[in-house]
Amino acid sequence: MSVQIAPSILSADFAALGAAVAAVERGGADFIHVDVMDGHFVPNITIGPPVVKSLRRVAKVPLDVHLMIADPDRYIEAFASAGASMISVHVEVLPHLHRTLQALKALSVKAGVVLNPSTPVSALEQVAGDVDFVLVMSVNPGFGGQQFIPRSTRKVAEVRALLDAAGNRDALIEIDGGIDLTTAPQVVAAGARILVAGHAVFSGGTPEQATRQLREKANAALVAPQ
Repeated sequence: MSVQIAPSILSADFAALGAAVAAVERGGADFIHVDVMDGHFVPNITIGPPVVKSLRRVAKVPLDVHLMIADPDRYIEAFASAGASMISVHVEVLPHLHRTLQALKALSVKAGVVLNPSTPVSALEQVAGDVDFVLVMSVNPGFGGQQFIPRSTRKVAEVRALLDAAGNRDALIEIDGGIDLTTAPQVVAAGARILVAGHAVFSGGTPEQATRQLREKANAALVAPQ
């Protein structure tokens, strides 16, 4: 399959989110990535279900909602009802992760688990067969525009190996943090198939062109000799 691009609206102009979504969709975006932060689990506060509901009215592609919050179980139903197609939760805050994944599936959304940079891949071992996707954080969550952590590439490969060993070859690996035209080919070669990019898409030039260029660069890495 081709690499899928999920522009993160965290780096977009919040006064013109509809225009930002339309621009990246023209550039071929596969998802709109929505970073939800509560000021507790991560040192930032962003948006909630009402904004997701508004985005759902204008977006033509699925909404990929990343819950960087201390109590995701309390809010997953609200985000699913607001229009999320994919919801990812952090292993670091969930003592009953399997139950949360089952709850997400019962809401008919794709169920994902997120690993922070310092969280070992082994934290996924007992649920590797249950996830629809794994989101590898390649920066510390909370703020956009951070530098890519180089060892994240190896982590992607380790996650892929764990999922395959669990018989879950259909589960995709998503990566978020410092993804640009330089880092995209590296993570694709390691096994990432959904690339989240905010700063690289919205900080310079046009979001439409930046999305298209990132897609082309990422897909080229699928066929490039390693």
